Amino acid sequence: MNVVLELILLAFLFICAIGAMTSERLLVSVVIYMSYGLVMALIWALLQSPDLAITEAAVGAGVSGILFFLTLKRIHALKGTEDE
Repeated sequence: MNVVLELILLAFLFICAIGAMTSERLLVSVVIYMSYGLVMALIWALLQSPDLAITEAAVGAGVSGILFFLTLKRIHALKGTEDE
């Protein structure tokens, strides 16, 4: 059971990595990157390393995501449509 869960998370991690690189919209890339960080935190928790799991969740999905959102807002990439 545990091995199957690890393989599913590993596959989702791989899909998130490819999706973040190939997405054409910056906002979508940031959201996929944040989900990558959360999945990585789950993998660290399954590997019985709670300190790394908490750090990955805080930095990978939390702080980095907020900084990316602030950067997108600063460069005016969060306006909505491309016509604006």
